[in-house]
Amino acid sequence: LPCPQANPFQQRICHVFSTSETEDDSMSFEDFLDMLSVFSDSATSDIKSYYAFRIFDFDNDGILDRKDLEHLVNCLTGQGEGSRLSSAEMEQLIQNILEESDIDKDGTINLAEFQHVVSRSPDF
Repeated sequence: LPCPQANPFQQRICHVFSTSETEDDSMSFEDFLDMLSVFSDSATSDIKSYYAFRIFDFDNDGILDRKDLEHLVNCLTGQGEGSRLSSAEMEQLIQNILEESDIDKDGTINLAEFQHVVSRSPDF
């Protein structure tokens, strides 16, 4: 499929949907169908946001912390020298994300907080 090949989260997508016991991120046909189901237009916003959260949770600890957010921003902006944000820009962006999303002010974004923010974004 050409679309996932250009996706900056392709490895995370494979990791999240893979049920391989060898943890090599390989996908069975059933895994592939599950992935297509989540990305289909008929999937609910709750299902889509749940899997988006899992994809963005790079260290698989159940929260989006500063390290996850930095990794997320780098994936979206590119890893090249010319596209990378400065440390100050990255810090300001992460601070803005947390101010908007971190309802309980613990410095991280949990699934409920993420889904709350997504619910306010009709384009999601």
